[in-house]
Amino acid sequence: MTYRVIQVGTGGQGGRWCETFLPPNIEKGLIDVVAAVDVDPGAHENAVEHLGLDPEDCYTDAATAFAEHDADFCTVVTPPWAHEEVVDAAVDHDLDILSEKPIADTLEASVRIAEKVDRAGLKMGVTMSHRFDRDKTTVRRRLRSGEPGPLDYLVGRFTCNARTYGRWGEFRHEMDNPLLVEGAVHQLDYLADMAGAKCERLYADTWLPEWAEYEDDVQATVQMRFGNGVRATWEGAKANATTLNGWGSDYLRAECRDETLVLDDREIERYPYEQERESVVGATDAEGEPVPLDEQDAWGNTWLVEQFVEWLDGGEPMATDVGSNLQSVALVEAAIESSERDEAVDPQALLAEARESVEL
Repeated sequence: MTYRVIQVGTGGQGGRWCETFLPPNIEKGLIDVVAAVDVDPGAHENAVEHLGLDPEDCYTDAATAFAEHDADFCTVVTPPWAHEEVVDAAVDHDLDILSEKPIADTLEASVRIAEKVDRAGLKMGVTMSHRFDRDKTTVRRRLRSGEPGPLDYLVGRFTCNARTYGRWGEFRHEMDNPLLVEGAVHQLDYLADMAGAKCERLYADTWLPEWAEYEDDVQATVQMRFGNGVRATWEGAKANATTLNGWGSDYLRAECRDETLVLDDREIERYPYEQERESVVGATDAEGEPVPLDEQDAWGNTWLVEQFVEWLDGGEPMATDVGSNLQSVALVEAAIESSERDEAVDPQALLAEARESVEL
């Protein structure tokens, strides 16, 4: 079955959806984009050029597009604080939803969205593209294979030189907690996924250097402890002097019983445990063995669109369905709370409190 789609958001990241993520799925016959929406009429050109839409099928209002076109689902590629309004319109028109991360800009709004979608009997997925990158997927599959032995702890790094206004999209320079809401939502998500259990304790320290042209904190260190005993440490920064591991070029180290697995700028190496090296003081000359990246047709958001369609076809829910993805938003909320309170926070308790407080 070919599913009819309305693309909501065609500028910025929405432009990448029009140019890169949707066309391969159109070519496979999985989807047909029947309309597009963006509050900026100038951004409609991306839908016209890359999706072949008629300008008359491009709108500035999602509800109008939904009312005037027969569709099966919509995408949501707008700033996080605008997601709920689009979801409300989609629910009103009985549309399933595939949304960019995060679900919304707050945990409460995310819980409301999940509840609304559930009550309407609709399906909603969230595109956690980093988790489904080729490199992170290769690491995850290796960890799941059991070959490295039990996982002990993880270390992640996402550090960039993006301190000048507009370098990371103007709205991120003006929003609250841009690093955590727009960056850590990916990073903490894939760390938790690789840990293989829910996070039960999180401590975060965030700050804003005087040279960073942002309204709120863009540097952070985060410590996490998961229900299965795995630990994780994450370093995030958008205002450093240089970019060591920028967007999509992450650093990740997985310390396991039988090997150390290192991902750095999309290259993976494994360092097997060698007993004879234990007594060598200060030895740092161990050579890693390259780990080939997995092969398949699509990765990231292109693959996630495919996963969503498989779900609509009657398959198992995608791993990042809206209910499951509340864990990702809870991690971000816990990090914000922890930094503000300067104490460790239980993300599961925050999520439970949000569920109790939300009224529809």
